[in-house]
Amino acid sequence: MPIKVFKPTSPGRRDMSGQTFEEVTRTQPEKSLVRGLRKRAGRNFRGKITVRHRGGGHKRRYRQIDFLRDKFNIPARVDSIEYDPNRSARIALLIYADGEKRYIIAPLGLRVGDPVMSADETEIRPGNSMPLYNMPLGTQVHNVELQIGKGGQMVRSAGTSAQLLSKDHPKYVLLRLPSGEERYVLRACRATIGQVGNVEHGNVKLGKAGRKRHMGKRPAVRGSAMNPNDHPHGGGEGRSPIGMAAPKTPWGRPALGQRTRRNKSTDKFVFRRRTKKRR
Repeated sequence: MPIKVFKPTSPGRRDMSGQTFEEVTRTQPEKSLVRGLRKRAGRNFRGKITVRHRGGGHKRRYRQIDFLRDKFNIPARVDSIEYDPNRSARIALLIYADGEKRYIIAPLGLRVGDPVMSADETEIRPGNSMPLYNMPLGTQVHNVELQIGKGGQMVRSAGTSAQLLSKDHPKYVLLRLPSGEERYVLRACRATIGQVGNVEHGNVKLGKAGRKRHMGKRPAVRGSAMNPNDHPHGGGEGRSPIGMAAPKTPWGRPALGQRTRRNKSTDKFVFRRRTKKRR
């Protein structure tokens, strides 16, 4: 998918780029697979802001995506490739032989009219879904399950893919994730073959603050521009330095270089971290 660059007719257009949407073949979603989406603006059930810098944005409707891929041994055909405002990847509308329609994440190279299958053993081609233990080594996959039958949870954003490295373990396979981390996943977990499409998504330059607001992102104020009672970086006369050993979050926690992984129950599944472990 090429990136289009706008002419500098205004300051916001000078460094702006966008997507051409050449692969999109349908502009309106399938009504039976769409539901409303309530905005929460980063607030929890008590109305308290738990995630900052969220709010506003264009109104969206949620497309129900089939992350499970549990229609086994029933052939399907790709009816359209569509834009989804809720994710960076494109989605593909499948029509199964029994007439049911479902959305999936569109992998790179999937075209309208292509056959797609979900089975224990099927052809190695983009869009097909099968258990990891039946895939050949080196296969690129996405929409990877972490728990058998729960549906794909990893590797779902635009341009990403994981690679199958090893099947030597009797219970697990080894995957290299997009971050570079190598992780064990249960052999019977399912994944979809291929790389997620829309690979140029990361090269788009928004160009102006308004496009960020359309996405539902509100402005983020620098801590050094605040008062001392609002942020650890605040206060001082003029443009003051941070004045501490390490940058802090608004709540006083280290903001740079601090490891945030705390799930010890899954540490045993990480074969190699994406960064060297510091002593």
